Amino acid sequence: MGGAAECDLKAAVGRVLAKIRAMELQIVVYSKSACPQCESAKMVLKSKSLAFEEIRIDGEAERMAFYEKCGPAVRQMPQIFINDQRVGGLAGLQAALVQLGR
Repeated sequence: MGGAAECDLKAAVGRVLAKIRAMELQIVVYSKSACPQCESAKMVLKSKSLAFEEIRIDGEAERMAFYEKCGPAVRQMPQIFINDQRVGGLAGLQAALVQLGR
C-alpha cells in the first residue's frame, strides 16, 4: 500500500481518533472525606478541564454496600466510572485518560 490510498487511510484514522477524543465523557467519582487519592483524582480531572460528578460516600455501611455492588476486589476509594464503565481508582483513571487521548 502506498501513495494516495495510504494517505486516505491515515486521514480516516485521524478523523476517527478526533471523534473519540471529542466524545462527551460522563465521569462519576465516588469518594469519601479525608481521602488523598480522591483529591488527586479530582485534581487530574480538573487539570484536564473534564467535567465530573462527585458522589461522596462517608458512611461505613453505605460504603461497604457500594463495594459489594462493584465486585469483590473493590475495597478502596476513589472509584471512578467513565460512561458507566468502572475504570478503578487514580491509576485506572490515568490509564483510561491516556487511552482516550485526554
